[in-house]
Amino acid sequence: MRKKVIIMGAAGRDFHNFNLNYRDNENFEVVAFTATQIPDIDGRKYPAELAGKLYPEGIPIYAEEEIVDLIKKYDVDQVVFAYSDVPHERVMHNASLVNAAGADFILMGVKNSKIKTTKPLVTICATRTGCGKSQTTRTVVQTLKNKGLRVVSIRHPMPYGDLVAQKVQRFASLEDLEKHKCTIEEMEEYEPHIKMNSVIYAGVDYEAIVREAEKEADVIVWDGGNNDTPFYSSDKQLDIVVVDPHRPGDEVSYYPGETNLHLADVIVINKIDSADFENIQEVRDNIRAINPRAIVIDGASPLTVDKPELIEGALALVVEDGPTLTHGEMTYGAGVVAAEKYGAADLVDPREFAVGSIAATFEKYPDIGILLPAMGYGEQQIKDLEETINKAECDVVVIATPIDLRRIIKINKPAVQVKYDLQEIGHPTIADVLKEF
Repeated sequence: MRKKVIIMGAAGRDFHNFNLNYRDNENFEVVAFTATQIPDIDGRKYPAELAGKLYPEGIPIYAEEEIVDLIKKYDVDQVVFAYSDVPHERVMHNASLVNAAGADFILMGVKNSKIKTTKPLVTICATRTGCGKSQTTRTVVQTLKNKGLRVVSIRHPMPYGDLVAQKVQRFASLEDLEKHKCTIEEMEEYEPHIKMNSVIYAGVDYEAIVREAEKEADVIVWDGGNNDTPFYSSDKQLDIVVVDPHRPGDEVSYYPGETNLHLADVIVINKIDSADFENIQEVRDNIRAINPRAIVIDGASPLTVDKPELIEGALALVVEDGPTLTHGEMTYGAGVVAAEKYGAADLVDPREFAVGSIAATFEKYPDIGILLPAMGYGEQQIKDLEETINKAECDVVVIATPIDLRRIIKINKPAVQVKYDLQEIGHPTIADVLKEF
């Protein structure tokens, strides 16, 4: 008898775990995926073209809220939890719910969720969404490129569109972003690599992806997502993990961020230029308790603004990275810091101007601060974001997303762009640990 399985996910880790462990495994029947965090994933199917010969009709994707009914409907034996950036307590609430419905609750370990690459591998992960993985990854990539190495990055999945078309995606030019019909979230991750004249892959099938990447790489860089663990391993591997002293304690209380902390060879304490000393010390103490062997790098995130004079004395609408504010649970970011630094008179609360899916985001995440999450998972959401910004009664829009939104949407008022990069403080640095690697 094949054991019946449901995989709880958010269109990323869930598909990867399926491909790696269940796709051609006749001992199991995956009857459904469930989805959360990302809008408009449920109600679709994981397509037959990707699901393999055992699933000629594909696999349905349901809302996570239906999990108990699904367990009973399909007489499910096992539920695999496969998404990231959730409090430990919530994981166990899910486990309790699943166990009470009659199924086993499974957290898959790193041994069964990694693909081995033939190339040297540097992974950059984090303990929470919004710690500063992307700027750390850019520093790693540039350091390796400066040594004359061919560096190819592979990004944690963001397959929100046509999954078959997104099986293997390669991005080397801005035109590739249009070719693959990227969302704002995808562009925020891929565009910085492109602007560094670097290649980045992403998609759905990470075995196929890494085999393509290996053809043009001396070194593979894993550019992680949320606080998930890496999808790859190598005989020569360096694991870098970024922590955030603005959220002290989260590094030991969120799944699977704490797993990353245990695995890290190098830990970057980011944003120490804007964090309280007590919070920085709490993070240091937790690192020493969890992983005293790790090398610790102190890092800052100094910001620059292209037209800071527009902020002084102005009513400012701050737009920040969407996932950092939603499941990352940050109530402020670089945009708020920039607005305060350059003398904004006040911040404008976007809630009264929010429309459509943006209004729904505020309802789902009521603790978002006085700023606007740059949600853009689809064409309609991008339109809703544009309308919300243009309706807002403000003097200036402070854009603190990794890409300049002015390239994507039309903004009817003055706007400035905030940029931030990793700045290492003292030694060791990223260059130091990469030289040893």
